[in-house]
Amino acid sequence: MEITNVTEYQEIAKQKLPKMVYDYYASGAEDQWTLHENRFAFTKILFRPRILIDVSKIDMTTTVLGFKISMPIMIAPTAFQKMAHPEGEYATARAASAAGTIMTLSSWATSSVEEVASTGPGIRFFQLYVYKDRNVVAQLVRRAERAGFKAIALTVDTPRLGRREADIKNRFTLPPFLTLKNFEGLDLGKMDKADDSGLASYVAGQIDRSLSWKDVKWLQTITTLPILVKGVLTAEDARIAVEAGAAGIIVSNHGARQLDYVPATIMALEEVVKAAQGRVPVFLDGGVRRGTDVFKALALGASGIFIGRPVVFSLAAEGEAGVRKVLSMLREEFELTMALSGCRSLKEITRDHIVTEWDSPHPRPAPRL
Repeated sequence: MEITNVTEYQEIAKQKLPKMVYDYYASGAEDQWTLHENRFAFTKILFRPRILIDVSKIDMTTTVLGFKISMPIMIAPTAFQKMAHPEGEYATARAASAAGTIMTLSSWATSSVEEVASTGPGIRFFQLYVYKDRNVVAQLVRRAERAGFKAIALTVDTPRLGRREADIKNRFTLPPFLTLKNFEGLDLGKMDKADDSGLASYVAGQIDRSLSWKDVKWLQTITTLPILVKGVLTAEDARIAVEAGAAGIIVSNHGARQLDYVPATIMALEEVVKAAQGRVPVFLDGGVRRGTDVFKALALGASGIFIGRPVVFSLAAEGEAGVRKVLSMLREEFELTMALSGCRSLKEITRDHIVTEWDSPHPRPAPRL
């Protein structure tokens, strides 16, 4: 069967992967309300297309933190990619590079920063979890710098791991043939079996619950790399992030895996964009499965978007070729959406190109009796 859209990879991944692995990638926290909402909220935004505009040439290129990329579609950090496919993060890195876009490598990757760098040229960011042992953090950041990574995406929504009931039921743990490659030499690379989720136990033991804004300042003293704050959902925190010296903000609810009943990221986006006041770029992470979703995010003020689950599901289905296909399908759909909306470049995408359910109310026709 020919794959014609990004979502179709999820069912293939479900059939191919062991239940524990698929559930780890697919599930959200608790009732999974936010997991559903991350997708559903996009249906609350409709287009106001402009017609009779010459769209024979469309330019999707953009710059992120000064780096030129082919499209505003980037790869979010997702952990343990070798659970999906033996080539794991290597395959993802090559696919991102071939598509001319940015890959973000997870702290909890099953390939190290050095290994990913060895796949060849490419613009790569490094997602950072702050461990209790700050020497581990400093060492990891230095290694990412040396390996040519261009920015740090600091995850700020995980002082504790969200309650992911599928992982508890499955007693999730990293398969024995895999390790957290970035921590292998530090005796932090293994995850033990636990009475609930092995990952939750690992986080409880290693990740620093005391993490605060002063640590964002501290991070700037140990690296010259720009820092993106990943996990902002409110105007208040957006303003603090800017004041704290963040180079950018990623609006993220951690794929709906942390606190359930937070809004979909597309719902939180505009509030954060307004608070940032153009002082730093704001990116959207979560729920994007279509080129139309990308357009909607940009119309609401995002400078670009990140995809997570589509990467691991396509990786599971077809390896590097799957990830390449996901990036090319999203690119083609986004280009088509631009053309049909009358936009020839990203700067032509405006708030006037969409209408949302939360805009000033439109009079509804009276229901027929």
